[in-house]
Amino acid sequence: MISATIFEAKTNLSELVKRAQRGEEVIITSGREKTPVARLEAIKPFKPKRLGVRETLGFVLGEGFWEPLPEEELRLWNGEGE
Repeated sequence: MISATIFEAKTNLSELVKRAQRGEEVIITSGREKTPVARLEAIKPFKPKRLGVRETLGFVLGEGFWEPLPEEELRLWNGEGE
């Protein structure tokens, strides 16, 4: 949990929002006693998007995926006739 006064929250709002998006609890306090007055939380936690294929989609590369292409297919990829 992170705690910030109203002044600190105004000064560092962007950073506090990022921390809330990561799932941290952010409490805003007020006064000399630093009485908690508000909580900053993300509507839904931010999850960075990852490029690539997820295994859960059922996509699996075949055993021959990493094997070299046959000469005929390699020529086609290189634009050498059909």
